[in-house]
Amino acid sequence: MKRSILLSSFFLVFISLIVCNASGAPPRQYIELRVYHASDSVQVRTITRFLQSALVPALHKQGIRKVGVFTAIGNDTATDKRVYVLIPYSSLKEIEGLAAKLEKDQQYQKEGSAYLNATYDKAPYKRYETILLQSFELMPQVATSGVNGPRSERVYELRSYEGYTEKIYKNKVRMFNQGGEIDLFKRLGFNAVFYGEVLYGSRMPNLMYMTSFENKASRDEHWKTFGSNPTWKQLSSMPEYQKNVSKSEIIFLTPADFSDL
Repeated sequence: MKRSILLSSFFLVFISLIVCNASGAPPRQYIELRVYHASDSVQVRTITRFLQSALVPALHKQGIRKVGVFTAIGNDTATDKRVYVLIPYSSLKEIEGLAAKLEKDQQYQKEGSAYLNATYDKAPYKRYETILLQSFELMPQVATSGVNGPRSERVYELRSYEGYTEKIYKNKVRMFNQGGEIDLFKRLGFNAVFYGEVLYGSRMPNLMYMTSFENKASRDEHWKTFGSNPTWKQLSSMPEYQKNVSKSEIIFLTPADFSDL
């Protein structure tokens, strides 16, 4: 009798877990945003070749899809030339184990040799930084942009919003999620790639997100529409959402030909 009761209890728990998993939202991803800083076009080409022939294929082999590769618009004239790599992970454990897997990947080692085995006097970059984020509750998974048209004309807009304090920063996160800002971006066709809370980075507390457009004119028109939208005017005037950003930064990017996003 007791055994029957235990089996029945186990069965009910098992079924409830299946139902919860089937009806629940996808898990929130972790996002690595790697920013390479290069001094000249030679370093940019070395980084790009490494990403295209070695790192991105190796990540795909590990089941990591939707890897984004971008360069900053204006790189040609900038003294600090930047290459951005966006890598989504399913868990912290996946991040922890990646380096060891890449070390054992012979194809990765071979294709990335020029970058991986560069000498001190021919370094492939000045420096690179890594920002670790966790995706927002209401957009838990990195999305492929729905933008069409020539890649060379596309504009990806990366925004960073810093907060005065941790509490005030969380208020801006709520404004995106429960406040409805994410929903408004979706309705207005901003083609968001991700929204994320910065867990580790040089600027804290901070959130970042990326939207995408067919071209610069489309980007400007979208933001004009957003600014005049009644929903945004109401949301941005609400007392609880005042003065929740201490500093914002906008970076315009163009996607590489081999970028998944």
